[in-house]
Amino acid sequence: MTVRSCVHPSGQFVYGVHAPSYHVANLRENDWVEPLGAFPDNSPCLNQGNFPEGDLQVDQAEMIYEVANPLPFRGVTYISSAWAAPRAANPSSIKLPPPLEVSMAQALKELLPAGGGDPDLPKSFAALPEPVLLALAATSTDPEDLVVLAAMSCEFLRDRSGQPIGLCYAGEGNGQARARILRHDLFEVVVNNRHLPEVYRKVMVLRPGVQGGSEIVGEYREAAKGCHVFEYLRSNSYIPWGHYAANMADDAVRYNTTDLACADMQGMRHLYYQRTFLRLGDQLGLPLPPRRKTMTGTALEELRLAILQALRQKNAPPLPFTATLWGWNYGFDFAPSGYRLHASHQQIHQQFALLPRTVAAWHHGAKPADEPVSSYACGDLVAEFCGRYKEETGCDFFSAYLKAIRDNKRMDGRENDNTSLVVHEDDRVMLFVPKAQTSQWELQIMVLGEVGNILEADAATRASLDRALLIAQKILARLGARLVSSIEYSSRITAQPTGQRLLYALLPKLPYSMGAFSEAQQRWVNGHFPEDFAAACRAHLPMVLDGLEREGGSEA
Repeated sequence: MTVRSCVHPSGQFVYGVHAPSYHVANLRENDWVEPLGAFPDNSPCLNQGNFPEGDLQVDQAEMIYEVANPLPFRGVTYISSAWAAPRAANPSSIKLPPPLEVSMAQALKELLPAGGGDPDLPKSFAALPEPVLLALAATSTDPEDLVVLAAMSCEFLRDRSGQPIGLCYAGEGNGQARARILRHDLFEVVVNNRHLPEVYRKVMVLRPGVQGGSEIVGEYREAAKGCHVFEYLRSNSYIPWGHYAANMADDAVRYNTTDLACADMQGMRHLYYQRTFLRLGDQLGLPLPPRRKTMTGTALEELRLAILQALRQKNAPPLPFTATLWGWNYGFDFAPSGYRLHASHQQIHQQFALLPRTVAAWHHGAKPADEPVSSYACGDLVAEFCGRYKEETGCDFFSAYLKAIRDNKRMDGRENDNTSLVVHEDDRVMLFVPKAQTSQWELQIMVLGEVGNILEADAATRASLDRALLIAQKILARLGARLVSSIEYSSRITAQPTGQRLLYALLPKLPYSMGAFSEAQQRWVNGHFPEDFAAACRAHLPMVLDGLEREGGSEA
């Protein structure tokens, strides 16, 4: 098989095993032996081992497993047996420690002599360098610290008791108003710290309009469950033709996925389905639901079926927008050196758009080309590979992939209970660990039926997808993940059947694995076997499912 994928047409995984033994010519001219320090008996510890006399022979270096991604455009994963073996012996060790409690106010109090009173925090903080303030804004768990930092970052309008009720604004001279932000980075970091009292977060970043003029064009609300989601239009978007953002509202604050309820996930995803079906129906000239009203689940399903029926007509108009885009950047972090490490803000939100079929093409010198070029959608890469796989092997890729997942065997030959890649499954979707993870803790969700995009997914399948996404995020949160990017790989709405299945990838960022030159080449380095990470996830599954059961979200 020449196609680069770990999924063999027989329904088995295939991968490479490096067992290196090699000779190294020594070309060094000089020895630079010197002491590195001393042992307890004061004898020197030398670096002599770094300066061998002759050539080197490396025999039986640690085995490295090379696993081509099932989808070859996503690169190759390398698993070091030396790193993975301890985790195979104890999968529960795959986790991150909880963040430390940090309080500069308490630290300063402890420095004062007994009976010396409380420190003057505003004065003390004013003397700190900006990088220290940023570090404190990102890591402090003490609201007392954060309130002082918030006051240093912007100007508040306060009530008589001193509580913030808004921001101070200045006119721009063009009819626009701009909040008086004194330290932009500090403002951004402190307002994304969940330990900042909510009254501050509301006036600084959560109240509609405080982040700018993006129009709210949709809403989902279940007051009895405390769920409220706004849909914002991002018209001047980095995504051509604009995109939409489903944000948890200021009266339903969710900074952690541990706080996210079934109704919240259902609300954000409902806005995604609603906006997508509404726009597709509009392209087809279908009767649309009334304005200024959230569609019911029944109305949503009726519109979906009407779109499918209209697309089957011989005289159906061509759709200008034929692909969905959906993504979720969960979590915020900021380095004291000034690098933002993830999402734009911590309040949970998801983004979605429709992508055009083609885009106008131009040559150098602003001359129009004869034909447009195809617009990019990441799901197209899956479709192209499915076609190549079928052409070369005669087999349907996703059928072979599902069989390989179900019949999975460990790479290291261990005989234990941890052989499955599946974390959770119902009749419609599977949550699993890919054989070749492109993130240390990657999880994926696959639709089991012949569903390539959300238009082809009925209400029950969409509910299963929503629930699986919530389960996956809650498991990752229990393992300690705080930054997770999630993306959807979907088929084009008007594509001919290729066997492509709707697929979601959840990609946590870990503190010690943020990406470097290897990852830039799509060489993903892993310190555990995928089966052991699946076992670590399954260990948390009962607690997650129990939590969903207690809030009444057990039904798909």
